[in-house]
Amino acid sequence: MSGHSKWATIKHKKGAADQKRAKVFAKLIKQVEVAARQGGGDPDANPTLRTMYQKARDNSVPLDTIKKAVQRGTGELEGVNYEDIVYEGYAPHGIAMMIETLSDNRNRTGSEMRSLLTKNGGSLAEPGAVSWQFERKGVLSVSKDASEDDVMMVGLENGAEDLQDLEEIWQVTCEPTDLNGLRDALEEAGIKVVESDTPMLPTNLVPIADASEAKAIMALVDLIDDHDDVQAIHVNIDLDESVMAELA
Repeated sequence: MSGHSKWATIKHKKGAADQKRAKVFAKLIKQVEVAARQGGGDPDANPTLRTMYQKARDNSVPLDTIKKAVQRGTGELEGVNYEDIVYEGYAPHGIAMMIETLSDNRNRTGSEMRSLLTKNGGSLAEPGAVSWQFERKGVLSVSKDASEDDVMMVGLENGAEDLQDLEEIWQVTCEPTDLNGLRDALEEAGIKVVESDTPMLPTNLVPIADASEAKAIMALVDLIDDHDDVQAIHVNIDLDESVMAELA
């Protein structure tokens, strides 16, 4: 259970910078609200809500704000009926993209996704054209205060499939259904979990060794990520170490 995920490293560092943006709070609150609407307001009976609730807490969203989002989801407070829509597409240089959105207007969001992609060297794909290149996984970012052996020991006993060294953190991967139980086991063992989520991970990576190509791809990723309806973007890019250094 070893290795190194360059894209995950970028996402982790980008995520740390994103904490400064209020927009991140809004996206997390929306995810909590939708999870409560789809599966009820009890995190113990709704694993998706528990995951989104914990994700919001990991990113310092106030408890009262989370509670109100749950209440909007369950109908106790008035809220917007968001639709969960996933768009498939390509960034420049053949990089596959999965774009997860929550929208109150499917036509508007679809039109804006198509425009962002086509105006920046990408394209929108038909459903199924890209999704086969990704699989949903549970992913935990674990503090390096814990040793690799300790994380691995607890992980293997509680559903972990992979452990990667991302320089600043350990990344533990499991099936989505094992995410909450694995997090509980790690924390009960005194191992700090920085955050956890259920992203779509690429099954195969496309190597990019040219800095200008990488910048074009990342510029599109950032533009899409800034859209209010976009909750997550997943790509199958594998960046050369020298390119990563230049981007950083």
